[in-house]
Amino acid sequence: MKAKETLILFLKGLFMGVAQIIPGVSGGTIALITGIYERLVHSISEMDFRFIPRFLKGDFKGAKGNIRNIDFRLFIPLVAGIGLAFWFMSHLISFFLQNLAAPTYAFFSGLILASAVLIYKRVGGLSVRNILSLVIGFLFAFVFAGLATLQIGHSLPVIALSGALALCAMILPGISGAFVLLFLNQYEYMLSVLRNWQFLEIFTFGLGALLGILFFARLMDYLFTKYRSFTMFFLTGLMLGALRIPYRNIVDTMNSFLPVLIAAILGFSTILILEGISRKLGGASRKAK
Repeated sequence: MKAKETLILFLKGLFMGVAQIIPGVSGGTIALITGIYERLVHSISEMDFRFIPRFLKGDFKGAKGNIRNIDFRLFIPLVAGIGLAFWFMSHLISFFLQNLAAPTYAFFSGLILASAVLIYKRVGGLSVRNILSLVIGFLFAFVFAGLATLQIGHSLPVIALSGALALCAMILPGISGAFVLLFLNQYEYMLSVLRNWQFLEIFTFGLGALLGILFFARLMDYLFTKYRSFTMFFLTGLMLGALRIPYRNIVDTMNSFLPVLIAAILGFSTILILEGISRKLGGASRKAK
């Protein structure tokens, strides 16, 4: 079962990476509907990097104790999948957006809609409080998605800040890390950085991402522990509000309605298939235990 679980986590990482590099789709959405979101957020929030200064001081026993708290069974296959998807998609995404923009964005719209439906089915419990949370999330993402891009250059501090904000978005369903990069005017630049293996910029982006995600994961872990239903409805609102991004791009680039409709149905169906696979695997894991 360990090898099978590792492979499944790797595949989920691939899907997360693909989603994360597409403007308008969040890797956190994929994590949520494939059943690893809460584990991912909790594992990140529990990471203790005090092993680094302890290791440098020669306190190997103390460092080993800190390292044991890191969920390597989750992180190694997941990060490998995300990294491979980043590298592959940085070469592929330009082709689809330049030649099949409307169907591509329609596909991602289907992903988002299906994800919102599945999250509602899992949480349920409509109430005035939850509906208010949904509306707030929707309005926040809708307004954010309509903002114009910034012109702030590509210095190393800007790249580090971009990495922090983009990776925070990765674990926040509804707001795409790629869209954050678009908003900061870093998206095409970072695609070029990945294609050309510019190691300094990649390292700077990764360092900013690590620092940002460690703080944000702790916040999300607290919210899931204390206000799970309210938080889930807020995230669903974010996902629906973020549909403004793919919708705008579909309208601007659509030549024919039929390919767009087919792509949207395929996107919707893809999420349902993934959810079905995850449910079966979850059931198999419980029986094995």
